[in-house]
Amino acid sequence: MFTGIIEEVGTVKAVKRSGASSFIEVEAKKVLEDVHTGDSIAVNGVCLTVTHFGGGVFRADVMNETLSRSSLGSLTSGSPVNLERAMAANGRFGGHIVSGHIDGTGTVSDIRNDGIAVWYTIDTSPELLRYIVEKGSIAIDGISLTVAKVTETSFSVSIIPHTAAQTILGTKKTGDIVNLENDIIGKYVEKLMKPSETAPKSGITMEFLARNGF
Repeated sequence: MFTGIIEEVGTVKAVKRSGASSFIEVEAKKVLEDVHTGDSIAVNGVCLTVTHFGGGVFRADVMNETLSRSSLGSLTSGSPVNLERAMAANGRFGGHIVSGHIDGTGTVSDIRNDGIAVWYTIDTSPELLRYIVEKGSIAIDGISLTVAKVTETSFSVSIIPHTAAQTILGTKKTGDIVNLENDIIGKYVEKLMKPSETAPKSGITMEFLARNGF
């Protein structure tokens, strides 16, 4: 579990892709201060498990499912990446609940300055947009952000200079692909609100409630 508050920007040292043994190596400092094999580190918002570390670099295996559903497959040696360690139970919860399980990707379609802030518009699919609401939370490449505007084909966020300086979002250009994770609460609410075909019937209907004075 993560908060979406990026701890540092690391650098990809190597990416190996093959049918059964894809992995990524990332150079970092802060996230390696207390690292152990098996720890979770979010790389551009994707939860990965540390398999090896040393010399200021950690390695994580990457499944084909992860490559197909995220932008990690486009990373190359030298690519900057957002990094965050798993949330500590004794720390402040500064962002929102981020699982590190990417729902899909979006494309930066517009960037414009607004005083000290910068607006980013992200085009994405209807399947993801259904969970994105104005003033709600969204994780873009692992960054916890507040949605400022939503349309039928896109959503927009406005970021402050600190966010641009401390993450890779400030380096993005129109046409770049970003990882997106919707607010997990919305997905659970939708699941619970859908009646299950296999669930036992409760027997409580509108007619039953009316007959009993409700």
